[in-house]
Amino acid sequence: MTLLFFNLGGGEIFIVLMIVLLFFGSKRIPEFARNLGRGIKQFKNATDDIQRDITDSVNEVKKKIEDDKN
Repeated sequence: MTLLFFNLGGGEIFIVLMIVLLFFGSKRIPEFARNLGRGIKQFKNATDDIQRDITDSVNEVKKKIEDDKN
């Protein structure tokens, strides 16, 4: 998130927020934020699952190699 706002100052962020408020309206912003949060959570869970699968596969290969040596 830091990289997204790296080159933006306070005034520029305020203008972006005002445009978002005008575009979506004040009643839809909480719904939008909630859906964005859910999407980020699902993305994080998916990346954690992929990382776990890769780690498990590597551990299985290591175990197989050790068993073959013995």
